[in-house]
Amino acid sequence: MLYCFGGSVLSSLMLAEPPIAFLAKGTNILLASSVWYLVFYCPQDTFYRCFAFLPLRLLVAGMKEVTRTWKITAGIAHADSHFKDAWLVMVAVGWARGAGGGLISNFEQLVRGVWKPETNELLKMSYPVKVTLIGAVLFTLQHSQYLPIARHNLMFLYTVFLVVSKVTMMLTRSATSPFAPIEAALGHMFFGLQKTPSKVKGEGATSSNGSSVCDRSSEQHRDGVKKRQAKKTE
Repeated sequence: MLYCFGGSVLSSLMLAEPPIAFLAKGTNILLASSVWYLVFYCPQDTFYRCFAFLPLRLLVAGMKEVTRTWKITAGIAHADSHFKDAWLVMVAVGWARGAGGGLISNFEQLVRGVWKPETNELLKMSYPVKVTLIGAVLFTLQHSQYLPIARHNLMFLYTVFLVVSKVTMMLTRSATSPFAPIEAALGHMFFGLQKTPSKVKGEGATSSNGSSVCDRSSEQHRDGVKKRQAKKTE
């Protein structure tokens, strides 16, 4: 339930509303529980095998991205009703509503007894969390009339981009984010980030007995010091 309704929980906490308000919608709870049961306990894994069929997977993935757009816009409108023209609040709530499952994943893991701090989405964002943040910023700018485009046009363009990107990544079986080249260029421009070289000259080169060049030179230096000290003693 935390993973399925993470957006509602996070946005409710941000806006000082009851975080268990999603439990009032019995139909959604029943639907989520039914899907969970069928995925994990359906005889012969029939339900999972049906949705493992590629065309059906693509259809469900596209529907999920359409839902993401509606969640972002609903979160922004809900935040604006509480804090008028507070665009930072609208971005945060829209982001939480659209990517709540990913943002709350660490807490959800902690509840299950699994703690993986290295998977923190705020430190290392996955593609869905990144694209949701971008969408929250765009829809907030449009809602505040800083972006000269109609709301339905922006929703259409953003949804098409989400669906096309998701389907392309699934068909090519690629886990690389479409924003990777832009991120690399911006990181190099503003922060001087560079790709880590695979092999640095003079470092990491190992000899036949497995010792590195640096270790070998340091050992030779220590041997020379010992010989000089021995000569002085004699």
